Amino acid sequence: MRIGLVGVGRIGAFHAATLKSLPAVDQVVVADADASRAELVAKDLGLEFAADVDRLLGSDLDGFVIAAATSAHADLIAKGVAAGLPTFCEKPVAQDLADTQRVVSLVEASDVPVHIGFQRRFDLGYQAARQQVQAGDLGFIHHIRANTNDAFPPPQEYIPTSGGFFRDCTVHDFDIIRFVTGREVVSVFATGANRGEAFFGQYGDVDAAAALLTLDDSTFVSVSGTRYNAAGHDVRMEVLGSLGSVAVGLDEHTALKSAEAGVTFPGGPAHATFMDRFRPAYVAELTAFTEVVTGTREVPCTVRDALQAFRIADACELSRHENRVVSLEEIGR
Repeated sequence: MRIGLVGVGRIGAFHAATLKSLPAVDQVVVADADASRAELVAKDLGLEFAADVDRLLGSDLDGFVIAAATSAHADLIAKGVAAGLPTFCEKPVAQDLADTQRVVSLVEASDVPVHIGFQRRFDLGYQAARQQVQAGDLGFIHHIRANTNDAFPPPQEYIPTSGGFFRDCTVHDFDIIRFVTGREVVSVFATGANRGEAFFGQYGDVDAAAALLTLDDSTFVSVSGTRYNAAGHDVRMEVLGSLGSVAVGLDEHTALKSAEAGVTFPGGPAHATFMDRFRPAYVAELTAFTEVVTGTREVPCTVRDALQAFRIADACELSRHENRVVSLEEIGR
């Protein structure tokens, strides 16, 4: 199959190389808002190059991958749907809730499959936790603890377009909570602070945040995160049940050291970046997309899934600003 990819920044170039390595993919064609950058990546990876998106979409593709800037996602998804191409798009679907809802309506009115890139769904640890929850092995779930701690902050220029900490960072936690539990969030209470560089606060953002979510079966979920975790990139989930408990991301690479005498676990090097932590999941995610293209697999993460995660993030942002519990009923569907 021929896959077209738009956006060859860090994640886009990685996706292009991954797609090229998959047995189902015969050729990858790349484009970018900066045509010279796309041409350079194509040359480095041995791919085809298209000068712009329209020429990319007209190059006899079987599938379309979007790894461009967030501001372009909604329009590019619309272009993929109009071209009748199975489409993969990195999260988020759009920059705000209204545009996300518009894209959901567009996609659901068509028969074109659109797969949104929440890669944690393809991590083996999260998949194992989901299976144990669904099988009832843990009994009833009473608490979940989830965290996303970046080893170092993004550059200042990223923050104004990031959407804020909850929409950019912990939105992954919100999606995977729905995936693992099969439940919906009904209310949130969230807070945050600017503890590091002042530019976060200058743009109305935070670099440390926490939220308490209540699920529709009364399970409590605590979500926390930071941009400043020098010990390493640390993404984990603890699922605590009446019959047992499991932890995702607890291994030799966990960015923690025990304060107890004689304890050496975890002893391996911590993950430095999200790419280190989730490399196998990214490969599995794009492998799944090739199966979506061939029609042998249902879309594993839909635009409506992405909308639900975005609604939770919006509710957390509103809660943070107004210092109150926010019901998801207040956030547009």
